[in-house]
Formats: sequence, C-alpha cells, structure tokens
Amino acid sequence: MSLERLPHLDTFVHAAERGGFTVAARHLGITQAAVSQRIQQLEKTLGVSLFRRQAGGVLLTKSGRDLYEYARRILNLAEEARAAVTGVSLEVRGELLLAASSVPGEHLLPKRLVEFHKKHASIQIRVSVSDTETVLRGVEQGEVHLGIVGGMDGRAHFQFQSFASDELVVVASKGHPWYRRRTRSLDEFLSQPLIHREAGSGSRRCLERSLESLGVHAPLNVALELGSNEAVKEAVLQGLGIAVLSRHVVQEEIRSGGLRTVPVKGLNLKREISAVRDRRRAMPPAAQLFWASIEPRA
Repeated sequence: MSLERLPHLDTFVHAAERGGFTVAARHLGITQAAVSQRIQQLEKTLGVSLFRRQAGGVLLTKSGRDLYEYARRILNLAEEARAAVTGVSLEVRGELLLAASSVPGEHLLPKRLVEFHKKHASIQIRVSVSDTETVLRGVEQGEVHLGIVGGMDGRAHFQFQSFASDELVVVASKGHPWYRRRTRSLDEFLSQPLIHREAGSGSRRCLERSLESLGVHAPLNVALELGSNEAVKEAVLQGLGIAVLSRHVVQEEIRSGGLRTVPVKGLNLKREISAVRDRRRAMPPAAQLFWASIEPRA
C-alpha cells in the first residue's frame, strides 16, 4: 500500500498522543471538525476503527495502537531525513506530564528529572504528587502521560516498568517502649497503636499485602489515619504510636536518633517502585524519551 493511500498520518498521531480531537485541532491550527474528517478518511481507507470515543477524549483501539507504532516511525524517519539533508536536528519539545505517589515523588523522582532535564532542556516537565490510587486513575483517564507508584496493579491495560527499590520499616520514637530496637513478634505489632496512611496509599497496600501473605486478616489497631508521610512521621515523633514508613522518608530522623527502626518477625516490607503507562494511549515523544531513560536503581 503506497503512502498516498494512508492520508493524514500526522493528524492521527497528534490525536493519539493528545488523547482527543479538540486538543489535536488546537495544536494543528485547524478545527475539531477537520480533525474528525481526517480521521474518518483514514479509517475508511484502512477499513478499521482507530479510536474508541468516550466522554472527555478518545482511546486507541487495537488497530489504532498497531497503526500508531508505524505512523510514529514514519514521522520520525521524516524528521531524521530532514535533519540529514539540512544539517539541523529537531529538538524534542512539548510537555511531559507525570504523576507520582508520595515516596517516589518526594524522594526519588527529583534526581531523575534533573538528569533528564539536562539532556532535554526544551521539554516542560509537570509533576503532581498524591497517593498511588490517584496516580493510577490519572494515568488511566489520560490526565498524565506516566505515573510513578509504589506497587503494581492488575489492570491489563497498564504496563509497568521497574523504577527503583524501596523498603518500608516499622519506626518508633524516643520514649516509646519499642525504641530499644529489640525484634518484636507479629502479635505485638498488631496490638500496638498504629499511625496509618489513607486507603489509596501504596505504603498501606504494601503492609496489607505482607500481612495477608502471613494469613493475617484481623483489623489493625489504628490510632490515627493520615494522608501524608510527613504527617504520619510527625505523629510518631509526638509519641502517638508506631508507623510503617519508607526508609527514604525517615532516614534523617533515624540518623539523628529521633526515630528507631524495629524489626518485626516475618514481616516483609520490601517493594518495587514502578513507572506505569496505559497501553491504550499513545505516548508523545517527550514521554517516550522519559520512559526509555528509566533504568532500575536502588
């Protein structure tokens, strides 16, 4: 099939990468109706549906995902040809929209972004920080290109890639009976007043899964539930109970002696921090560059 028989590939790529016809039209400087007409013409030429329309945007169909891989390669080759002939390389521009849960967002992602920005200074990076469930919802709804979360999810349209390793630890403050760091039993842990993260937190999910693997389904002795790691840490420092927090969150307090880690027999709190994308959505070039730059680090 000749290239002439595949019209409007650039319009298709814009719509795929931006998740909607209206925003694609704005970037192309044409009307939304013109974008729709171009996509319809391409679909008619191929005899398949490329997008599934939904409220607030569009999702690629299986045929759309297959075509996108080829269309993006065709456009990239065209840019490479232009650069080879003119001697002027086109720098990747645009926005990189990321969402991260609190531990990677506050302790791991900033260093990666500094390194990325040094190589791709023309890309504008925007990051929101919340809990894991909110991040996954943002990725699924197309509000962000990629997410960074403390754990994985079973939804088939998510693709995960290892970003870093993390370990949660049980911590107690000075004055607490557990401060001497003697190993405690699981029953002792379950009986202690616990300062807990909210229900969408990856840290909370990690603890719950570890307990489930040990056959523990009894409710925890939750003294207080808080929506951020810093709030949980402060409550522990004030002597309100123990908590399970990422080692990244409490490393300064452990170093200064304000908090101590307390081993609990049988409790495995190691986890992977992962980058996540929605397979049904095309990643724009900026997101593709960041995804490709991710390598697992401790």
